Amino acid sequence: MIEAIRLEKKFPVKENLAKALLMRMRGEERFVKAVSGVSFNMQAGQIMGLAGESGCGKTTTAMLLLGMFSPSGGSVFFEGRDISGLVGKDLVDFRRKAQLIFQDPYESLNPRFNVFRTIDESLRINRIKSKKEKERLVFKAMERARLTPFEAFTHKFPHELSGGERQRVGIARAIVLEPHLLVADEATSMLDVSIRAGVLNILRELTEEMNMATLYISHDMSLLGSICDRIAIMYAGKIVEMGNPEDIINSNLHPYTKALVAAVPVPEFHGRSSNLSTVPGEPPDLINPPRGCAFRSRCLDAINDCAHMDAPLQQVDSSHFVACLDAGGPCAE
Repeated sequence: MIEAIRLEKKFPVKENLAKALLMRMRGEERFVKAVSGVSFNMQAGQIMGLAGESGCGKTTTAMLLLGMFSPSGGSVFFEGRDISGLVGKDLVDFRRKAQLIFQDPYESLNPRFNVFRTIDESLRINRIKSKKEKERLVFKAMERARLTPFEAFTHKFPHELSGGERQRVGIARAIVLEPHLLVADEATSMLDVSIRAGVLNILRELTEEMNMATLYISHDMSLLGSICDRIAIMYAGKIVEMGNPEDIINSNLHPYTKALVAAVPVPEFHGRSSNLSTVPGEPPDLINPPRGCAFRSRCLDAINDCAHMDAPLQQVDSSHFVACLDAGGPCAE
């Protein structure tokens, strides 16, 4: 459905005008290297999870897939076509097929629109004018997002809805055009734990029923392990490990993945102690990234070669990829 090939994205560092002009004259412009050489593909009917700490490049990668940012390097192919070359009708067609569910259900809905008008907005933008057709599509999206009975929701405004209901409206708005690619950016992080499962089940069912490729961005490794078909771990703008949930959760190889999984809290229950740890140190400076492995300053297993070599993403079995100097295990033995 969609393939990213060596994606890169650099953002210019904001400077005051005088300094910016001087640095440009000297050829010394500075950039934040948000995404550096990311490659992966997504299949129809599957959910791919993207995990990593804040600032690692997850959302920037999603915006590149949606065509909302132009890549500084590399390509995105959607259904076999490079989206960077799309214009006019082809670009409009891609926009219809690629949709986004926002993180915050309290800020992403227009308070002046009722539920029907909110979901109908995408149809208006895409010039679907038939009242009968719009009603059919809106009610179908509401049914899929479990916003039933219709009469209980269509005329309500966002302030009259709970957080879970608002997010289901956001889901209905995203799927009303029946997209082929759906990006959910921390779609349940603002919701109570008690209602997250319902929203996640909806996403799982929609992905299979509509045969979409879904990208789910989250910090929660336990959540990704429960709903995703594949998981990619990002660190400092790069994918450091990728595989199915069993590979990532139980058979992980990269020290950063191990730290993320170890940071998942396990409640004390029947004598089982809580398992909670943190990654030492701070993320690297993405304006002046370190040479070699970006994780080495925080890695307890780093060896001398890590300071000079940045391991590529290597395949260690049929579905498992890792970027570490020793693809068969930790960086050091």
